[in-house]
Amino acid sequence: MAAAPEGGLHQGLQQRHLSMIAIGGVIGAGLFVGSSSIIGTVGPGAFLTYAVTGVLIIMVMRMLGEMAAANPSTGSFSDYARLALGDWAGFTVAWLYWYFWVIVVGFEAVAGAGLLQKWLPDVPLWAASLGLLLLMTATNLYSVRSFGEFEYWFAGIKVATIAVFLLLGTAMYSGCGPATPWTSPT
Repeated sequence: MAAAPEGGLHQGLQQRHLSMIAIGGVIGAGLFVGSSSIIGTVGPGAFLTYAVTGVLIIMVMRMLGEMAAANPSTGSFSDYARLALGDWAGFTVAWLYWYFWVIVVGFEAVAGAGLLQKWLPDVPLWAASLGLLLLMTATNLYSVRSFGEFEYWFAGIKVATIAVFLLLGTAMYSGCGPATPWTSPT
């Protein structure tokens, strides 16, 4: 691979960044907030729903991989909708994807601010949400390498948190928890 020209583009993300961004990208604050209320309401059956949904997502990603292998493109997955169904489909898929992320970023900021309010109860929810959005925006605008490091470490925190939750849940289910029975807060 030829070296980038002076002041030109160069690769700023390492493989470890890309791997953790992919793993952490599916784990958001909404997963923690949403899962707790779902599991509290539905019970263990929620895990079955998560498993079925995970299998469906894996199938969709494999199909997308098949399309990418058969028809390599420098564009996004909306190119495959455009090739198969026409320009209107590619246009619609691209804008729906943009709209989805606009909604998700706002939801994640509010969910993250809700989690932060446990430790910072005097900070209003809107201010914490705005602070998280500004922090994320500043990190994204600074440099690709700083974005990669930021995402790497925060994705690692999310993965470690899930591992701790699984270990604690398994320990409590095995009888290693408190002697008093746990009841739902609802």
